[in-house]
Amino acid sequence: MLERLSVARVVAAACIVLALLFAVGWLTRRDPNETPYLRVLGGGFIINYRVADMYYGFTAIVQRPLPTGSVIVATFQDPAGGPDHVVRQRMGGPEMSRFSMRSPTVHGVEAHRPYEVTIRILDREEKITIWTHHMQFSSQLDGSFVPDQPLTIGPGYTKNPNAAN
Repeated sequence: MLERLSVARVVAAACIVLALLFAVGWLTRRDPNETPYLRVLGGGFIINYRVADMYYGFTAIVQRPLPTGSVIVATFQDPAGGPDHVVRQRMGGPEMSRFSMRSPTVHGVEAHRPYEVTIRILDREEKITIWTHHMQFSSQLDGSFVPDQPLTIGPGYTKNPNAAN
């Protein structure tokens, strides 16, 4: 039995197994150029009734390396009908693999109505668009749920003496 197991046969068998594994890996691989630059993990509307604030945003991860100094531009539709809210964030490098972006405070949100968000990746000079993605978010609550004044003030959530009871 040991006579059949020569070093040459073991090496040949290992090479065949490695070639088969390489072929399977090659056939099942995903081309990195087909992968989107970002994947949105989630997002939506946030209401903090204690401080009378409502905004919306998203969290995303980088799936494909971005050119150094790229700028992420998120355009949030204004529910009140004004001009879109534009938020910019410069990507610092490969260590920045996960990030969040949010709109400023919004007013006039209607429940179950979709609001547009566009994400663009621009080069470091903000002249060339590298990638674009469109999505929509809707709130389950309308903006009337948010009070006119903050119910609390300060870091300890002290009751706001000017708020209506």
